[in-house]
Amino acid sequence: MNQFIQFKTNIKCGGCIATVTPFLNEAIGEDKWKVDVQNPDKVLTVETGDAALVKQAVEKAGYKAEQLA
Repeated sequence: MNQFIQFKTNIKCGGCIATVTPFLNEAIGEDKWKVDVQNPDKVLTVETGDAALVKQAVEKAGYKAEQLA
């Protein structure tokens, strides 16, 4: 069952989003995630049941993701 999971990231601009897009689209799916770059924690919100898969995809793109409680 999918749920919304949030991560603190270092994805901070449109260029960063462009870099992670293919990784997250492949791992999670298009339209299943978004990054709030206006938030100081650059929060990535993902609709998934697998937090480890998200973290792995973000790290594969060269960024960090720390799951928020």
